[in-house]
Amino acid sequence: MHKHIPSMLLAATLCLPGMALAQADAHAQFRVAMEAAERGQPTQLQGHPAQAWVEFVALRRNIDALPASQAQAFLTRHDGKPVADVFRESWLRALQKRQDWAGIRAAWSPSIRSVALRCLELEARQRTGATDAQWTRDVQAIWRSSGNSLPNDCDAPFAALAERGGLTPELRWERLELAAAEWQPAVMRAAARGLPSDQQALANDYAAFMDAPHERALSWPKTARSRLVASHGLAKFAKDNPLDGEARLPRFADALGFNEEERGRVLHQAALWTVASYLPDSARLLNRVPDVSYDERLHEWRAREAIARSDWRAALAAIRRMGATQRNSSRWTWFEARMLELTGDKAAAQPLFERAARQPDFHGFLAADRLGQPYALCPWMPDWNATQKATVANDPAIQRAMALYSADRPGWAQREWDEALSRFDDAQRRIAVEVAQDHQWFDRAVFNLRGPDELRLYTLRFPIHHADIIQREAKKNGIDPAWVAAEIRAESTFNPRARSPADARGLMQVMPNTGAAVARRLGLPWGGPNSLYDPETSIILGTAYLREKEDMYGHPYIAIAAYNAGPTPTSRWLSQRPAMDPDLWIETISYRETREYVARILAFSVLYDWRMFGEAVPVTDRMRGIEGSSRKRFVCPAA
Repeated sequence: MHKHIPSMLLAATLCLPGMALAQADAHAQFRVAMEAAERGQPTQLQGHPAQAWVEFVALRRNIDALPASQAQAFLTRHDGKPVADVFRESWLRALQKRQDWAGIRAAWSPSIRSVALRCLELEARQRTGATDAQWTRDVQAIWRSSGNSLPNDCDAPFAALAERGGLTPELRWERLELAAAEWQPAVMRAAARGLPSDQQALANDYAAFMDAPHERALSWPKTARSRLVASHGLAKFAKDNPLDGEARLPRFADALGFNEEERGRVLHQAALWTVASYLPDSARLLNRVPDVSYDERLHEWRAREAIARSDWRAALAAIRRMGATQRNSSRWTWFEARMLELTGDKAAAQPLFERAARQPDFHGFLAADRLGQPYALCPWMPDWNATQKATVANDPAIQRAMALYSADRPGWAQREWDEALSRFDDAQRRIAVEVAQDHQWFDRAVFNLRGPDELRLYTLRFPIHHADIIQREAKKNGIDPAWVAAEIRAESTFNPRARSPADARGLMQVMPNTGAAVARRLGLPWGGPNSLYDPETSIILGTAYLREKEDMYGHPYIAIAAYNAGPTPTSRWLSQRPAMDPDLWIETISYRETREYVARILAFSVLYDWRMFGEAVPVTDRMRGIEGSSRKRFVCPAA
């Protein structure tokens, strides 16, 4: 593996594809063959390690008319391979359309984990007369597996189980209680349908309470089940109506005999959804939640709420009530030190700042700035050799995964990747991540490096691609290139085909409407939403949009929040806490996603400075947009 050299030139060079030209050509041929197979055209691909996927695509095209013998031959030929698993799932659905129950049983594999397909197989066993004791146990296991709605494929085996007397009242109540805990009244009603009439009436009343609390619950039997349903129903209600939920709690709690945990379940929701909006009753409700119902999220909000009110002593007390693991994180170590500092105890704050500064994250970098110290970074560079890397790169599953990813089939590539990693040891897994990066599959480092040591593989975890465009557009817009790289890493992990559920697209996850508007303001031609998948277009428009946000809000940390959350909530947070220090303002952002996002971007910017230049702009100056400050060194603290 390469050794780190802090230069933009090397950073750009490192991300050039590492595969040989012959392999690149093979991937191109594979993509052409896949597209031809999808159109039903003959293919000329021979000897490629992923050839079976081309055959699969061709078979899937007319799978509803595919002869069973041909399907079985494919399954047998590729038994144990991901391509067989994927084909099997499509083939089972085709057999379902044909009502070929015997065929479903013949094609079944116990390795299938899909609940829908498991229910399909259970129906096939029932239709072919195999409703033995094991069948009953298997259907009952799915029935009691979740309180949420199950796939429609499970309706038939559940009905058959009920007809055979296998859905006892006890099982129906068990599922109803699971559904109550998940706040699912429709599932509760479905579970109640086969109960005796007197029990069904009570079960439906339970479900009605989950829809909206009612007075009839005051006369329910004083059982653990009634308390479970009532406490979850009130908790669900308190999520949307915190004060009303709190006001209704005493009558139901007294009538049904709630214990402290059941009371806390309701008060937890009332407090959480009040404090998340910083409503006036936040502190009072937080103090009403019993200790048994406090979790890490509520502990954080108690501290956050006090910080939002600038009540430093209350915030300090809240931090000190956290569990040891939470309190000792760099985030809360930093804020404990800050609260001590703000209450005048600088001497007690000093060792806490020193402890936080040992962590290479946002709050650790803030602490290092506070102390005037270099940033702590202990990069790890395993020295695997070319033979070790070639062994991993030539693994057939890895070759198939890279070909599929290059052909824009990430889901199938993931199947092959998972199969390979299931056989690899830790060293091979790390090498596989580097092989994936050679093929521009950068997010493998995010999902497949774990543990303290592997988190130190910074050159894998923070790749750089399109460095020349990043540097050009950053300079054009007067923005730090490390900030742009950090945005890309956080938004898409350098995947130009990334698309969010909200339809944000490309490297910088620009929304089509935003892209069109920015292009218009820049006087650039707009190529439509799909143009955002072009890396250069995404970087041009995304970087210009960052510049607009910074111009609008005056500081990068606010611009980062607006890039993630949009202008309306950002303006609300500014109006609520207009003069608050940046670190405190960031921590009191209402949206968890945005709060974490801002801290992550600022930390990533420091790490990309290290990757590109070997030194970094101080994060304290970076988040305020202060230019011209001396850059900071990185050192690895002594153990």
